[in-house]
Amino acid sequence: MHFARPTQSQQRGLTMIGFLFVAVILVMIAMLAMKLVPAYIEFFSVKKILATMGQESDLKSKSNADIRSDFSKRASVGYVTVVKPEDISIDRHGAVPVVSADYTYRTKLVGNVSLVVDFSASSDPNAAAVEVE
Repeated sequence: MHFARPTQSQQRGLTMIGFLFVAVILVMIAMLAMKLVPAYIEFFSVKKILATMGQESDLKSKSNADIRSDFSKRASVGYVTVVKPEDISIDRHGAVPVVSADYTYRTKLVGNVSLVVDFSASSDPNAAAVEVE
């Protein structure tokens, strides 16, 4: 007669509470990503518009109103809604005007909790980021 010895094996895996904890964390990360990705896509559009404007040879001869109008046309094509032409600043101290936009993107997360992101873009590739306080 052959006796079978009971094998001791440990169970591995997530418990139900562990699974729920991981699921809640993943949902929070997904929710945050769904709110942040559009903001960064719009920021990169603004950055691209300003960089393109900075490379134009006739930027020196344009008035501030013409620069704002040009930005408005490009922004409507690029689906930029956060930055308005009135929000851009034009610095004419150098040989070529520097067009920049410093803005804040704010969106609701849950209840009275909001997500706030500060962005800064400029037509000058050597411009340092401005710290907003």
